[in-house]
Parts: sequence; structure tokens; C-alpha cells
Amino acid sequence: MSIHEEKQLTQAYDLGLMGRLLRYAKPHAKRLMLSVCLVVLITIADLCGPYLIKIAIDDHINGLSLPMVDVGGTEAATVAPAVSYGNLVLVRERELDGKFPAEQLQNKQRYRIVKTGSTSELVQLTANGGTTPVAQLSKADVDRFRNQDIQALYRLSGFYLLLVSVTFILNYTQTYTLNLIAQKIIYTLRANLFAHLQRLSFSFFDRNPVGRLVTRITNDTQTLNDMYSNVMINLIKDIFMLIGIMVVMLNLNVRLALVSFLTLPLIIAATIVYRKYAREAMREVRIKLAQINATLNENITGMRVVQIFHREKQQNRKVEAINRSHFDANTKELHVSSLYRPVMDFVYAIGLALLIWFGGGQMVQGAVEFGVLYAFVDYINRFFKPIQDLAEKFTILQQSMVSSERIFELLDEKDDLPEPAHPRHLDNVAGSIVFEQVSFAYNPGEWVLKDIDLTIKPGETVAFVGATGAGKSSIISLLCRFYDVQKGSIRLDGVDIRELPKQELRNYIGLVQQDVFLFSEDIKTNIRLGNDTLKDEDIRNICEYVNADVFIEKLPRGYDEPVMERGANLSAGQRQLIAIARTLAFNPSILILDEATANIDTETELLIQDAFQKISSGRTTIIVAHRLSTIQHADKIVVLHKGTIREMGTHQELLLKNGLYRKLYELQYRESYTEKAEQAEKAAT
Repeated sequence: MSIHEEKQLTQAYDLGLMGRLLRYAKPHAKRLMLSVCLVVLITIADLCGPYLIKIAIDDHINGLSLPMVDVGGTEAATVAPAVSYGNLVLVRERELDGKFPAEQLQNKQRYRIVKTGSTSELVQLTANGGTTPVAQLSKADVDRFRNQDIQALYRLSGFYLLLVSVTFILNYTQTYTLNLIAQKIIYTLRANLFAHLQRLSFSFFDRNPVGRLVTRITNDTQTLNDMYSNVMINLIKDIFMLIGIMVVMLNLNVRLALVSFLTLPLIIAATIVYRKYAREAMREVRIKLAQINATLNENITGMRVVQIFHREKQQNRKVEAINRSHFDANTKELHVSSLYRPVMDFVYAIGLALLIWFGGGQMVQGAVEFGVLYAFVDYINRFFKPIQDLAEKFTILQQSMVSSERIFELLDEKDDLPEPAHPRHLDNVAGSIVFEQVSFAYNPGEWVLKDIDLTIKPGETVAFVGATGAGKSSIISLLCRFYDVQKGSIRLDGVDIRELPKQELRNYIGLVQQDVFLFSEDIKTNIRLGNDTLKDEDIRNICEYVNADVFIEKLPRGYDEPVMERGANLSAGQRQLIAIARTLAFNPSILILDEATANIDTETELLIQDAFQKISSGRTTIIVAHRLSTIQHADKIVVLHKGTIREMGTHQELLLKNGLYRKLYELQYRESYTEKAEQAEKAAT
């Protein structure tokens, strides 16, 4: 599989993944419970709104048309708002509902105000459903009857305003709390991801491009942030709202409620179909996004090579193909998600039409009040709103499931180099290194090193030479335990390095590589590398010791000079001197120089060689070099060929053997002689 290809994840571990996601929320359980409580209060407040308006319409705006009971001479007049008119003490029948036994009010006369044109008339309701005129009402009389409605509307308006204000405060508190929890969870998750990446072996990074890993830590975790902040609690809110609306609607009018619920089967069917296709589409989008990030990272990093070899068109076509596949995957997702909301809108329209058809007919017949019908229209709109929002929440939820698959796939990645179950420790490292029958392969069966036997004494300087691919750098990687041997063992001061904690082992080793990596910080920060005990004065002394101060002090800001990405504003030799200073700052017991003087100009090479002699004094030193002139004074030179040790000895001993080393030396000598002759010829002309 290409490094730009993503592993196809087809199993849906929804419950398992959600369980793992909720573990990250467990430390914030108290805040989550507070958020749930706030959601319940907000839901109750939202449900109260339409009901208050229903009361305002039916009980007060249309209050004059409500039946009234003459309660003169009874205690009923003292417990409800009453209006005196002549010998009558009139109280609205609704005000007395349930407050007195039915038989107590059974023989009471009932009245109603009827508006005919510009006049209003008080009529008595007869037993057969007819009316008998009692008196014409003046405007002052109507105002007296109306006064209690006006006062009640003032109270309802004030209560409604208070309700809206409280809801605003609750919404703000709930939103802030939930987003704060989400940010803390994502902070923890990203920290865990990066910490886990740091523990993985080099073989993992060989298989996974940087762009893919960046996608995990940035895009995928951000998707989970949306789930925690927009879905997790708000989904509970939507469920509470749906249940609450159904309860209120059934309480108001059972028949209207049942008519409103006729569209539920359509809603359930549409959601099931959407869920099936949405997950597949969203998984494809995440896969393509990781691919495009990996490809862009590789092409931007290698832009110099692209431009030097005029590969712009070819690489552009490659990126364009991946970009097109990402576009197609997004388009497929849009087809799925764009269809769900219009379907919900259509189902809502059907439900509203059914409600108006049935409820309007009931209202004309007098079986349903206008306020109840208004409340149902409002509630059915609120009923469909969380369902319509479900499309967005479901999209986020599905994206979160896909992202969590990829995140937990990374977190479940086992370290190829586990820490020892019973670690051993070294107090003082002398620097004795023994390779015993060491064999190693990056890929099974393709041996890079075969049966390496080698002993390096404390304080000894050993050089490894050989053609490209002979296994020199592999030996270094094994010693640092970037990889583990498949056969044999490597011992440091008599202890197998697999029995030492990895961090402890690497603290003993200072590695200076050919390709020096510098962070986008200033020079002193690149040397210090988080070692706060290292003072600025110590850094200056180290740089002076290894000859790095020669160029650092010439820079505009000296040790505070910013370093561009990967040290692009410094030469290869300057980067090497900084790397040497960085290595010396950690005072390692074993020094490894891996092709450290390759491609360096002569003047800088002299500075680096002088620095090497200083820092290698008293340390076990291992040198990997192509230039044989730089290792002639090594205590031991090991010649590797196709993963095996072919020759071993000092420079003079190997020359006398007239073997592979001598051939390499003579080849480099002729190349060096030819190069110098050509330079002299050019200078003469």
C-alpha cells in the first residue's frame, strides 16, 4: 500500500467508539451534569413560550366571548376576578373550573358578551343552547369587563419577558460551559496523540507520511470538538424538546396531537436511509483529506527538487488527481446531506397542512379554540426544528465516528520497541559496546545486517566505512534503538540495550547526523532544546569550544537570530556546528558522527574536525564517513559490505591488507587528485 493511501475502515464500532469518546468526558462529569440541568431548564422555558401565548389568546384576548357564571351570594366571588353588573356578580366559568364541586355551580345562570357590529350585548345562555338578551353594554361597561384581561396581559407579557431573559442567561451559561468542556477534552486528546506519536518507533514513521499524521491531530480532533460542543448535550436537549412537545400537545388536545404525529413514520424512514449512506460518504471524505494533506506536505517539502528538475507539471497533475478525488468525495457527501433537510422540510409541510386542515375544521365547529390551534402550529414548528437540525448534528456525529476511528487507530498503534518489563539502569556509563551475532531487516527476509560481531572498548574511536547500502546507518539506528534487532543482541557496558529504558539509553548517546534538523526558533533555543538548566553563558562557552561562535557572532542578532524552517537561512556547515554544540550541551557518554562532514566546504570542515577532536576526547566515538581522509586516526576502522563485516583494523593495517578498504581509498584518492587537477587547470586558464 502506498504511503498516500489510507487504510479502508469498514466496520462500524459506533457503541465502542462512543464509549471511548465519553471516557475523555469523564473528568468533566460535574460540568456535564450542570450542562444537562441547564438543558432541562432551557427546554422547559422553551416549552412554556407557546403555552403562555395560548393562554393570552384564549383566556384574555378572546376573553369577552368566554361564558360567565353569576356567583352572587357565594364564596366563588372571592376567589376569582369578578365584575359586578347590576344585580349580577359575573365570573368567567374557566376561572372556577375545578375550584368548586360541579353541583354547587350547576344551577347558576350563565352569561356571555356578544359583539354585534359596533355594539356589545350581554346575553343569558339557555339550557337548549340558545341565548336571551339581557342588556346593551356601554363602552364603559365593556372596559370594566375588559380591565381584568388587560391586567392579565400585562402580567403575562412581563412573565414572558422574564422567561426570555432567563432563557438567554441559561443558554449563554450552557453554551460557554459546554464549549469549555469540549476545548479541554480536545486539548487532552491532542496532547495524548502527540505524546503517543513520540513513543512510536521509526518504523511507524517510515510507513506513515507526515501529512496523514497532521490530519489526525488537527482536522480529526477538530471534528470531535464539534461533536462534544454541538452534538453530545444538544442532542439530549433535542430529545427532551421532542418528548416535552409531544407531552404538551397530548395534554392540550389528543386528536390534534395524533394528527400531528402522522408524519413520524416518514421521519424515521428518512433518517434510517440517511444514516446508511452518510457514514460511507463521510468516511471517504476523511480518507481523501488525509491523502491530500500527505501529498501536499511531500510536494511542498520537496519543492526545491520539483523546481530543479522541472517537474512542476507532473507533480501538479498528481496533486490535481488527488484533489479531484477529494472533490468527488465531498460532492457525494453533499448529495446525501443536501437531500435530508429538504425531505424534512417536505414532511414538515405535510404535517402542517394536516394540522391546519383538521384543526381549522375543528376550530370552525367550535371544538378547538384559536389559541390551542396557534400553540399546535408553534409546537409542530418547534417539533420539526430539532429534527431538521438533526441533519447537521447527524452529519457531525457521523464525521466524528469516522474521525474517532482514525484517531483511535493511531492511539491503538503498538510501539514496536516496548519498554522493558523489568528495566535495568546504569549509574556510570564507561562506553563499552558489544554487537553479538546481530542481524537486522527493515522488511522480513531482506537482511540489511547479517551476523555482526564487534566489540568497541570504552573511549575508543571506531569508524564504519563502506559503499552506500552497506548497513552503516543501520548499525547506528540499532545502537540508538530506533529499531530492534531480529537476531543477536547489542550490549552497553554488559547490559542488553533492550533492558534499558529507551530515554535513558538515548541520554547516553549524542548523535550528529548529516541532515541536521533545526526548529523554527532562535539559535540558542535550538542548542538548549528545552534544557532550562543550560544558561546563555553556558551556550556561548560551548559554541566557542566547538568553533560555532565564529559565524554566530557575525549574525545580526547573534544567538537570538531566528532560524527559518529546517534551518534554510544557514549553510550546511553552520547547521552542523550548531548540531555539534547541541550534542555537547547534553554531555553524552557515547558520540556518534553519522556522515557529519559530507558536502561541507574545506574551511568549515576544518572547524568541524577540530570540534570533533575536542568533543570526542574521553568518549567512545563512532564515526560513519565516506571521506576516508577524515578517519585515518581512528583506533579501529570497520569495513562493511552488503551487511557483513569484511575487514577491520587501523588505517595502515587495512592498507597493507590490499583489500576492499585499499580499493576504496585509492578510488577516493584518484577522485580527489582529478578534482584538484581540474581546479588548478581552471585557475590557470
